[in-house]
Amino acid sequence: MSDAGVIHDIGYQRYEGPRLGRAAVFGALYQHGLRASFGLGRSIKAKIFPWLVVGIVLLVAVINAAARAQFDVILFDYFEFDDTMSWLIIFFVAIVAPELMSRDMRAGVLPLYFSRPLRASDYVGAKVASLITAVFLLLGVPQFIMFLTAAFTLDGGISKVWEEFYGALLPGWAYSLLWAVLFASISLLVASLTGKRAFAAGGIVAFFLMTAPVVAVLTILPSETAQDLAGLASPMSLISGVQIWLRDGVDLGLDVGRFGPIYGIEAFCLVAAALLLLLARYRKVAAL
Repeated sequence: MSDAGVIHDIGYQRYEGPRLGRAAVFGALYQHGLRASFGLGRSIKAKIFPWLVVGIVLLVAVINAAARAQFDVILFDYFEFDDTMSWLIIFFVAIVAPELMSRDMRAGVLPLYFSRPLRASDYVGAKVASLITAVFLLLGVPQFIMFLTAAFTLDGGISKVWEEFYGALLPGWAYSLLWAVLFASISLLVASLTGKRAFAAGGIVAFFLMTAPVVAVLTILPSETAQDLAGLASPMSLISGVQIWLRDGVDLGLDVGRFGPIYGIEAFCLVAAALLLLLARYRKVAAL
């Protein structure tokens, strides 16, 4: 027998194409996160809950649009639509956020992600952007359906349609974006704390729902200042307080008094704190 080695040509070739870098990785993570939010590319079981929520919000928008078209009755405007759907959005992010964060932790793929030209800020940014987009689409598309119905039923021609678009739909979309940013940042932060999706989902629901009774207690206190500041105790009433402040005291069952700017400051600080903590969490993971 010969001791000489044998070289086998297995067809290996060096990659000579373009190196796409961080931007391409960010885009791939964003696209994957957005698809995962609605169960696309996954099993039927993963699609049931997201599309059930989609069906419900679309049905509510169609009913509202039909009532406006047939009976000239507006069940709720673009802002009230967000407030009405907020409970559904809580359960939506409680299911989706663990899917985006906890699954990667449980599968142990984070070291693989961060071995590539990907920074912790890229990973966090892609996940946050994908969930913000998903929640915004969930609220914004039904609002657009409501607008289309109004556009065909309004008297007054193009000027009324433009007034509806500029004066009602665009502010409604801005309000939806505020909901999306707050819900996404908080839910992803909670989901990042555990690799168990059931625990993450329970934590997200608990965070949003357990703060609501605090608001109810504060609103019945004899102090007028305590009543005006009661909405600060819950993320949902906090956003409503921001809306009331920006819309010059629209009556939504919550009185913010002269403390409107405080609601705006807290909303900004809450989102900023959640994002910074989320970034710090994954910078620590990337450094391991």
